[in-house]
Amino acid sequence: MFEAVEELIGEHADLEKRLADPAVHADQANARKLNKRYAELTPIVGTYRSWKQTGEDIETARELAQDDPDYAAEFAKEVRELDKQREALTEKLRLLLVPRDPSDDKDVILEVKAGAGGDESALFAGDLLRMYLRYAERVGWKTEIIDATESELGGYKDVQVAVKTKGGNGATEPGQGVWARLKYEGGVHRVQRVPATESQGRIHTSAAGVLVTPEAEEIDVEIHANDLRIDVYRSSGPGGQSVNTTDSAVRITHLPTGIVASCQNEKSQLQNKEQAMRILRSRLLAAAQEEAEKNAADARRSQVRTVDRSEKIRTYNFPENRISDHRVGFKAYNLDQVLDGELDPVIQACVDADSAAKLADAG
Repeated sequence: MFEAVEELIGEHADLEKRLADPAVHADQANARKLNKRYAELTPIVGTYRSWKQTGEDIETARELAQDDPDYAAEFAKEVRELDKQREALTEKLRLLLVPRDPSDDKDVILEVKAGAGGDESALFAGDLLRMYLRYAERVGWKTEIIDATESELGGYKDVQVAVKTKGGNGATEPGQGVWARLKYEGGVHRVQRVPATESQGRIHTSAAGVLVTPEAEEIDVEIHANDLRIDVYRSSGPGGQSVNTTDSAVRITHLPTGIVASCQNEKSQLQNKEQAMRILRSRLLAAAQEEAEKNAADARRSQVRTVDRSEKIRTYNFPENRISDHRVGFKAYNLDQVLDGELDPVIQACVDADSAAKLADAG
């Protein structure tokens, strides 16, 4: 079952030798790449060694039971305990060997956009933003609002936020990066509640969209200046009123793909251009990854990841204090706590469903 691990152990040992060579660290980009791969392999190697040692311990206990009948019952009990440990290690190793998303350790740019429902939708977009900001704070990530268009009642028509690990360079442990957790948030989020503007106490349904893209570094995406159309315009605030007397807002269009990114939050045109380029790089990387996934004949897309972005992925029901994730059948009655940042159980349900689907495909 784990024949491929021996090859990974050899790779891990080779990486250990290379990383011990000071000359390797002269090239920082290469050193980071090697360290990343070493960190990916370390838990696999450690778990495999424990799995193998447990198997040897089981054989030893069985041999002792045969050689010493007086202690047969005691050794049989030890074998049962070791069997349980080996079973747990087998499952852990299977999960570690599941093909990883290459972007799992990347930071992300998360966008929340008001949808159907007018002011109520914009207020809900604000609730979602606060939920993600509080969740990031709980897990120790850094956040930075890149661009935002507020609504008149205090919500958001559109807001983009960068979410980063403390180091700003992705996770140090496999599966713990920002993208590894937040990639399941992309889609349409539906809310059911009595709006603050509703005088009759009727429950309304509205929605907001969430788009999550791995943040791309310049080396991830090649962008040619001739492929860009850059438009400048005057920044606007809630209700469309002008908040700037100069054309500092920037909209960048990538002509080959038609992908657009804009920013008006910063004071200067140069700063807005830099932020818009940052968003554009991430959107181009996400588009390239989706295209690669679509075109690869042997690519396996999980039941969680294949959900169309237009499909409602989650419902937030305020009267029942209920949150439901429709992709994986998750349901809980602690909506107030989830909105306060306790999002891990919801995300973990998606992670588990994705892993189960990958394991099923791997046989």
